[in-house]
Amino acid sequence: MDHTAHHAGDGHDHAAHEGHHDGHAGASWGMAVKATLHCLTGCAIGEILGMVIGTALAWGNVPTMILAIALAFLFGYSFTLFAVRRAGLDFKTALKVALAADTVSIAVMELVDNAIIAVTPGAMDAHLSDGLFWYALLGGFAIAFLITTPVNKWMIGRGKGHAVVHAYH
Repeated sequence: MDHTAHHAGDGHDHAAHEGHHDGHAGASWGMAVKATLHCLTGCAIGEILGMVIGTALAWGNVPTMILAIALAFLFGYSFTLFAVRRAGLDFKTALKVALAADTVSIAVMELVDNAIIAVTPGAMDAHLSDGLFWYALLGGFAIAFLITTPVNKWMIGRGKGHAVVHAYH
């Protein structure tokens, strides 16, 4: 699929789109919430899978956390990558869009979520069968969502982050 014509008008169309967001804070917050939920879904799947794998293999906290974070980025990027590939982008372009759209959002989400887990007494040593593990993880995701949403709003308002993906919907 040839996107040359689509990109040729990008500067003007995108500037008008940004103005639309500045004038309609509700629409901008709605887009930010949707982008953050998208990010949260990928992060949650990857992080939970990483924790399950690390725990099943009896790994220590650090290798388990590294795996969980790596999988959170992988799943977060994958969701966007598959969506823009369906829109007709070639793999290389789709990968660039996914990296541009999700890197900051996933990084903030993971930083906040893992910090919450790290500072919650006993959470790092809790097992998958312990309520503390799930409360800390889900609480961390909830707080990360609240912090990441304004970050996404700010980025979208400047034509960054998920605004990049929005051009392909």
